[in-house]
Amino acid sequence: MKDQIQDFIHYLVVERGLAKNTIDSYERDLKKYVQFLQSVEQLQTVNEVSRTHIVSFLRYLKDQQKSSKTIARHIASIRSFHQFLLREKVAEQDPTVHIETPQLERKLPKVLSTEEVDALLSSSNTRTPLGIRDKAMLEVLYATGIRVSELVNLNISDVHLTMGFIRCLGKGNKERIVPIGRMATEMISTYLNQARPALTKQRSVDESLFVNHHGKRLTRQGFWKILKKLAREARIEKELTPHTLRHSFATHLLENGADLRAVQEMLGHADISTTQIYTHVTKTRLKDVYNQFHPRA
Repeated sequence: MKDQIQDFIHYLVVERGLAKNTIDSYERDLKKYVQFLQSVEQLQTVNEVSRTHIVSFLRYLKDQQKSSKTIARHIASIRSFHQFLLREKVAEQDPTVHIETPQLERKLPKVLSTEEVDALLSSSNTRTPLGIRDKAMLEVLYATGIRVSELVNLNISDVHLTMGFIRCLGKGNKERIVPIGRMATEMISTYLNQARPALTKQRSVDESLFVNHHGKRLTRQGFWKILKKLAREARIEKELTPHTLRHSFATHLLENGADLRAVQEMLGHADISTTQIYTHVTKTRLKDVYNQFHPRA
């Protein structure tokens, strides 16, 4: 069964063109699934797998206190895997046909207020090359709403300051063009002229836009550490993740009258229903403002 997982992963890479993080997630889920089938259920081939075996695996995940979201993700991975095997005529049946996905709680994303965003953007020490870089990264994230993985994968050639936009590759290697504002443009320009040459020691090693203190491309993990440090310095007590600025970008645009379709395009959402979650956030925030300031609330 492990060879069949590799065939499926190869299909996801070559034919589906999925992002590396998505493919890694599929592979982790399926390895855990196959290990359970072989060690617990004592199965040797995919044709032996039945609905009962899959239900047993899902029960095993639940016993491990896995969330509904995690279990739903495993089901999606398993379903895609078995459908692939059936299509390729490796398996004779699809045992996932009557497996139901658990109902997910749709949590509203946490967003920062404009005051908190200002505090975060002002927390970098712009007297140092690293501080200039940090402020430039935060300005770009809040100005464009791009994902952190998209931010760290930006190259210098992806930034068009005179025209006021950046080009990024999203999920499934889909390219999109996102406008950037004046403040982010100015900060990137300062970073490219003053900070990046100091960090790379004038060596043009590669095209990476944002680099670490060794002059190499910054990683997602590296950015996460920077963000936590800056949040502490800005005294932001809310739970802050790399996605928080993306959520704040979308929410603040909609609060100020932006078109939902335009926000969808900038965020790179394939389905507008994903973007609509932010309309619920703005309604919740409006209610909070009403309750706080209306004399008869």
